[in-house]
Amino acid sequence: MSLADLSPRLPAWRWIIERVWSLEHAFERSKAAGRAQDDTRLRIFFILAIFGTVFLGLAIGAARSAVFSDAGRGGDYAPLIGAARADLTDRNGELLAADLTHYGLYIDPSDVWDARETRSALRRAIPGLDVKRLNKALEGRRRIFVHGGLTPEERNAVHALGLPGISFEEEGRRVYPLGGTAAHIIGFSDKGGAGLAGAERALDAELRQIAARGGGSLPLSIDLRIQAALDDELNKAAMHFTPKGAVGIVTNVHTGEILGLSSWPTFDPNKPGGADDSARLNRAAASVYEMGSTFKAFTVAIGLDTGVATPSSTFDATQPYKLGYRTIHDYHAARKVLTLVEVFQHSSNIGTAKLGVAIGPRRLEQYFTKLGLTKPASVELRESARPLTPKVWNDDAVASTSFGHGMNVSPLALTEAMGSLLNGGVRVPLTIRKQDVNYRPKGERVISEQSSLEMLQIMRANVSDPIGSGGKANAPGLSVGGKTGTGEKYDPAIRGYNHKRQVSSFAAVFPTDGPVEADRYFVLILMDEPNGTKESYGFSTGGWVGAPAAGKVIDRIAPFLGVQRKYDVPYSVASNGAFAASGGGR
Repeated sequence: MSLADLSPRLPAWRWIIERVWSLEHAFERSKAAGRAQDDTRLRIFFILAIFGTVFLGLAIGAARSAVFSDAGRGGDYAPLIGAARADLTDRNGELLAADLTHYGLYIDPSDVWDARETRSALRRAIPGLDVKRLNKALEGRRRIFVHGGLTPEERNAVHALGLPGISFEEEGRRVYPLGGTAAHIIGFSDKGGAGLAGAERALDAELRQIAARGGGSLPLSIDLRIQAALDDELNKAAMHFTPKGAVGIVTNVHTGEILGLSSWPTFDPNKPGGADDSARLNRAAASVYEMGSTFKAFTVAIGLDTGVATPSSTFDATQPYKLGYRTIHDYHAARKVLTLVEVFQHSSNIGTAKLGVAIGPRRLEQYFTKLGLTKPASVELRESARPLTPKVWNDDAVASTSFGHGMNVSPLALTEAMGSLLNGGVRVPLTIRKQDVNYRPKGERVISEQSSLEMLQIMRANVSDPIGSGGKANAPGLSVGGKTGTGEKYDPAIRGYNHKRQVSSFAAVFPTDGPVEADRYFVLILMDEPNGTKESYGFSTGGWVGAPAAGKVIDRIAPFLGVQRKYDVPYSVASNGAFAASGGGR
């Protein structure tokens, strides 16, 4: 195939191909006529002209891109690496993170008069100065960087020494004035100004754009008053029960706003490199756990919503439940026929598993999917982890997941799903952004309003009734409801669940009274492998470990949320499973 054969297929190059082909024939004719040298010069000139034209086109294109493109303007095409970042504040305008000007210290040894005096004066003025770097600078031959991160006050103090050869250069630095408070939701950025974790990473582009437009701040959903109370109570509980880690979360169930988020242990985002991986880990978002009996709230709600059960439906828990190759036991066996409400209060694995089987694998999986339990929590945080779900949804998987085994989710995923049960039945995505006071997102309906109201009453009865497992979370006048959770951790060494390694939690809601649209808040306290104490009689279950801390958090934050105490008669449950008034309660 000749070049001439190819030219019709390449219209854009037709003229060039014909010219080259013509040149080749001309060269052959010149060679035959004895004038090859002259024609070679012509060929070289022609090729140089082609290359010159191509390079001229490239130069014009590059100039056009530089002048007319959006690159470097802070738009969507080219992020401003190293650019300034807007301030982060809490929902009330309290400062959480800001760019502050700092200074780098430089030394030019050729201008230093007395190296010994300079060394001594700088070490007194800057206690953290690297002596080796200082000596290298004083003994060198060129100006070099010695120390960074000097505040304006520190810079002025060194400048006042009047030392020759000392100079300063401005350097941007992200500062977190609250240290470890809310560290995991705020996150941190690197020295180049790129967000690496938390809100700093999730909202990175927006923070840059606000700064590029002339500054301002971006408010997060958290309330520092609520955050401080949550941090304090979670830390106290962790110090008492010495777990591997702990989580605390407070949300508005109607808006999905995260009002407080704590992961213990914490770290100082001003010095993230000084903390180990365990401290930097956001356990609320990036860790997944078998949540144990908190999942019974989902199974009961699904049973009510599908019509498989009512609050007065009964389940025989007199004997362990044999299902296939396994036998399901109750932690505290009641050994009697239980109503649905009593199944919830006694946290009966037997009753819940029987309810789950009655619901069936297909419907349970569908509801779990609508609740958001089969995917990462819907939240801006990039750390949000994927759950571990059953590969096959059969009766065995249903029996396990119905009471919180065989499925691992993040605390934030559990929080999002719980909000659906407590806000009228709609799944609302979680958010770390402050929303307008009238904000009501249009979420996906999961259960009916009636089922949601029934769940509020059932959870309230679990706290107010003496037989309930959540009595230690009660806060006077605040109508607290909730569900305990104690999930045993799978141990590969024994190829089974280890009874001594538990994930203990309490999922709380308040206030449970009022109409479905009333202000309502969710609180989660979780501890990973807590240890029982003398005060807990050696128990490390959710009712002993999570419930008291949740109750204390609720008692402290209610005034900040405007929740008024009402010392009404609490709900209890009559023997037939119906709701009734009672003077009892813890």
